[in-house]
Amino acid sequence: MTTSLRAAALAGLLGLGACSGDELTRTFGLSRDPPDEFQVTTRAPLSMPPDYTLRPPRPGASRPQELTQRQQAEAALVPDTVTAGPNAGSTPGQQALVAAAGRPAPADIRNRVDQDAAIETQSRSFTDRLMFWKSTPAPGTVVDPSREAQRLRQNAALGQPNDIGDTPIIQRKREGWFSSLF
Repeated sequence: MTTSLRAAALAGLLGLGACSGDELTRTFGLSRDPPDEFQVTTRAPLSMPPDYTLRPPRPGASRPQELTQRQQAEAALVPDTVTAGPNAGSTPGQQALVAAAGRPAPADIRNRVDQDAAIETQSRSFTDRLMFWKSTPAPGTVVDPSREAQRLRQNAALGQPNDIGDTPIIQRKREGWFSSLF
């Protein structure tokens, strides 16, 4: 091969290497570029104004019949809010529901809940974990399900209410002093 042929082949290879990637596929229409569905907006349809003496619109001004993105989201979630307008009052049913709910929560309720949650999930120190390595049993009593079901069946057969009789519980084993160490 001659030098000029080699130089042309090298230039062709470099040119093809530069064409790789998305630009080449877009140029030849091999890749799809759909619009972002969250950025596509719809425009309100054109209509004849009720009064022909209106001034022409200013270029670049927003259309009065179009809704903002916030209003569009509200319309999608609760369609009645957009049609009712900002001055719409609540219905008697809604007022009765709010009245039945009781007094409103305090303004700092979120802080109180977060503080209570932080108290419950405090991590134990190293010495606490070393001294109290055994987990404490869950509080409360455990009901024996099979004996409780038998008691309820007997009460139903005798026509007695369910609260008659003692509820059978599972007794925890008492541990000796040596087994309590381990």
